[in-house]
Amino acid sequence: MSTPVVVLGPTASGKSDVAMALAGECGTWPMPQTAEIVAVDAMQVYRGMDIGTAKPSAADRAEVVHHCLDLVDPTHDFAVAEFASVAADAVASIESAGRLPLVVAGTGLYLRMLTDPMEIPGTWPEVRELLERRLAAEGPLALHSELTLLDPAAAAKIEPSNGRRIVRALEVCLGGRRLFSSYGPGLDSYGGTRYLQFGLRWSREVLAERIATRVHRMMVAGLLAEVEVLHGAGRLSRTAAQALGYKELIDHLEGRCSLDEAVEQVIVRTRQFAVRQERWFRRDPRIQWIGIDADPVAEVVPVIRRALVG
Repeated sequence: MSTPVVVLGPTASGKSDVAMALAGECGTWPMPQTAEIVAVDAMQVYRGMDIGTAKPSAADRAEVVHHCLDLVDPTHDFAVAEFASVAADAVASIESAGRLPLVVAGTGLYLRMLTDPMEIPGTWPEVRELLERRLAAEGPLALHSELTLLDPAAAAKIEPSNGRRIVRALEVCLGGRRLFSSYGPGLDSYGGTRYLQFGLRWSREVLAERIATRVHRMMVAGLLAEVEVLHGAGRLSRTAAQALGYKELIDHLEGRCSLDEAVEQVIVRTRQFAVRQERWFRRDPRIQWIGIDADPVAEVVPVIRRALVG
C-alpha cells in the first residue's frame, strides 16, 4: 500500500499549484507511481461554484485525475460525514489502481475525517433552526452558558464567541440526547496516521497580499456573474451561501452594500479565514511545515520528492 501525501495550507498558499507540479513528476523516475488528486475543500464539492472556490481548471483536470469535486448541487447542505465517505472511497480506488493519492486540503475538519476517521454525530435540523434563532436573538454567550451546564467538557473546548460550534454542540446534546464531547477521542487527539502531511507556511503579510490579488483576479474572471446566476436561481443552500465571496456578493446583489464594499469584505474575511485555517492545522504535530519565501512550487516540491524517494 502506498503512503498518501497531503499538501495543505491556508487559502491562496499555492497548494494546488504544488500538487499539480508534483503530480506532473509522478510516473517518471525516481517516482514510478502515477498520482491522482483528492480535493479536500468544503465548497469545491458544489457544482457551479467554480470561480469563487478556486476550483481546478478544466485543463488541470484533463491533465491529472481529480476526485471530490462537483459532488452535489449547491442546493444541498453537504455534511462532513458524507464527504469523509466519498474521500475515503476515492483514496481506496486510487490505491487499488496502483497509483499515489495526492490530497490537497484547505478544510481542516474534512481532512481530519479522512486521515483520522471518527464517529460523527447526526443532525437534527429542527433543533438547529431553533438554536440559530436563539443565537441571533440572545447571542453566543447565552448559548455557551447553556452548553456549559449540559456538556462542560465540550464547552471548555469551544470559544464563547464561536456561535456556529456552540449551536452544533447544543444540537447534538438536545437532539441526540447524548453529550457532544462523547463522540470519539476528539479533534485534539493526534494518533498515528499513514498520511504524509506537508504544510505550506507564508509570512502573514505576504499571504495577505496573495489573498487580495486572488480576490481581484476572481472578480475579473467573472465571480459576480457566477454568484448572480446561482443566487438568482435560488440554488444556494444555507451552507453554500456562506462560502467566502458568495456571501459578500449576495449582500451586494440584495442592496446591502456597494460592489467595492463587498469586494473589500471578501478580502478581509478571507484573510481572517486564512488565520483560522493556519491555527487549525498548526495544532497537528504530524504535519511537516515548509516555509515559503517566493515560489511554492520551487520550494516545496523538492522537499516532498525527497520524502517520497528517500
